[in-house]
Amino acid sequence: MGAGSAHRADTTARRRIGLLGGTFDPIHVGHLALARAAREALRLDELRFVPSGHSWQKAGSGVDAAARLEMVRLAVGSTPGFVVDERELQRTGPSYTIDTLIDLRAGLGPEPALVLVLGSDQLRNLATWHRYRELLQHAHIAATQRGTHPLTALDAPVEALLAEHGRDALPDAPSGAIVFFRMPPVPISGTALRARLAQGERPAELLPPAVLDYIDRHRLYRADAGSR
Repeated sequence: MGAGSAHRADTTARRRIGLLGGTFDPIHVGHLALARAAREALRLDELRFVPSGHSWQKAGSGVDAAARLEMVRLAVGSTPGFVVDERELQRTGPSYTIDTLIDLRAGLGPEPALVLVLGSDQLRNLATWHRYRELLQHAHIAATQRGTHPLTALDAPVEALLAEHGRDALPDAPSGAIVFFRMPPVPISGTALRARLAQGERPAELLPPAVLDYIDRHRLYRADAGSR
């Protein structure tokens, strides 16, 4: 399967809904670039940002869920086709993607195409996800190169999924395919970003203006925040 942009190969009106999950701690320009690239390359009717509640694969978030959600709302604003989906923050316990997909299907019905948008780092780690083999029963997966994580030489379980489900373009189906798409490189490390914020820096080139203002106003991520 090639790594070129996926294009709609049919002339039907099946609705395509992209899902971009993450802690968004904080949401930054890399997340927004990924969302824009996915929406264009995959011809999505809508892309939903899905902030995670308790991420079972991460030790902990830098700020609480309410602040992370507000920053996502500020970053998305009124951008056409972008929506904030709060369901994982309203769920108790770990945030498992399979539960989110099942919940979405229950509400949206069987017809829309759900497209789980992943960076290459997440795709490489896919076999560690809870009930990962069931994801394609409910959605497609669309992956793109991020950072230094290649889309080749994947672990055997992921390669097996790709051999069975890999396609050059999204089919006219609600779920079941894995495709690749391209996005411009945006080299941002969330860990490095939080470290800069902790030192009182204002990396305006990495954060949407409204998000940076919110961080400043609430003194988020600051190493000295607890003492003032």
